[in-house]
Amino acid sequence: MTSSDFLIRRLEEITKQYDDLTAVLSDPTAIEDSAHRIRLLKERATYGEVRDRFTDYCILLRQIAETDAIHNDKGEDSQMREWAALEWTALEQKRVEMESVLKRLVIPRDPKDDRDLFLEIRAGTGGEEAALFVSDLLRMYSKYAEHKGWRVEIVGLNETGIGGVKEAILSVAGKGAYRCFRYESGVHRVQRVPETEASGRIHTSTVTVAAIPEADEVEIQIDPKDVRIDTFCSSGAGGQSVNTTYSAVRLTHLPTGLVVSCQDERSQLKNRNKGMRVLRSRLLAMEQTKQQEQIAKDRKSQVGTGDRSEKIRTYNFKEGRITDHRINLSLYQLDRILEGEMDTLIDALALQDENDKLSRLRTAAA
Repeated sequence: MTSSDFLIRRLEEITKQYDDLTAVLSDPTAIEDSAHRIRLLKERATYGEVRDRFTDYCILLRQIAETDAIHNDKGEDSQMREWAALEWTALEQKRVEMESVLKRLVIPRDPKDDRDLFLEIRAGTGGEEAALFVSDLLRMYSKYAEHKGWRVEIVGLNETGIGGVKEAILSVAGKGAYRCFRYESGVHRVQRVPETEASGRIHTSTVTVAAIPEADEVEIQIDPKDVRIDTFCSSGAGGQSVNTTYSAVRLTHLPTGLVVSCQDERSQLKNRNKGMRVLRSRLLAMEQTKQQEQIAKDRKSQVGTGDRSEKIRTYNFKEGRITDHRINLSLYQLDRILEGEMDTLIDALALQDENDKLSRLRTAAA
């Protein structure tokens, strides 16, 4: 099956799904649950865009066939055949561009893509140097999110006292946030000469990043009896008091042992609400990890697994290079990327991910 044949088959399948949903939704007695009806309406809306573009694609294919016929018709005058050749070239370019868009549209969307998320960044091996790099990544991600127009909020921060951060939890809210940040989960390795290194030796440190889509209360319901809540005074680097009241909150989910601390707000209630959001999202991530483990063997070609133990990227300061090991991409733009200009990197990862998903779809359809 050629790439074009596969694309047309997928577009026909999606068009049929649109028509089937239209038939179901046209019967007011078929769906009594309003929430279910809303979900179907949203699903049909996504198919509607594909259906409309497929219609335009079919029209374009007919135009290409017509101009090709004129160009190859020996009975036509030379001027008409020359015009047809030029027109065919322009239409072919348009076809390539349209197919590029359609290929992305036929890939089943991850329902989590447009969700808000929590980014959890933790120092790994390397001591203080790793903590300093957590601070660098926190700044990089914050700037990238701001460039995108997303809302950024620090939910948790555990500083070392000399500019480093042992652990940071960042909340990012905005359409498409998780779709971009999902590729950041894994181990990030940094190679550079620490300021305290007199001999100029390059040190290697690691930082772990987890991108966790925010869970809805409907998806994860937490029994209050399963959560132990402890309060304590917020504190900053070196134990300096930030708030002398017991506003900081530590939540312990007893069935799983998960612990979430939040002290960013001066209000105990606000810290508790933030902590519950993080806890709910971590519980959802645990459930999804269990599901992914069942199918991981069949997904070896995917751009990363999102596993926190997987080394995904190296930041080499001496060479000004950043290398993503999942797609073997090296960019000598380290300074710019650390300033939040991550689009080139994220776009390359997304493109490879799309190509892998298309390849799996074609294999399944063969």
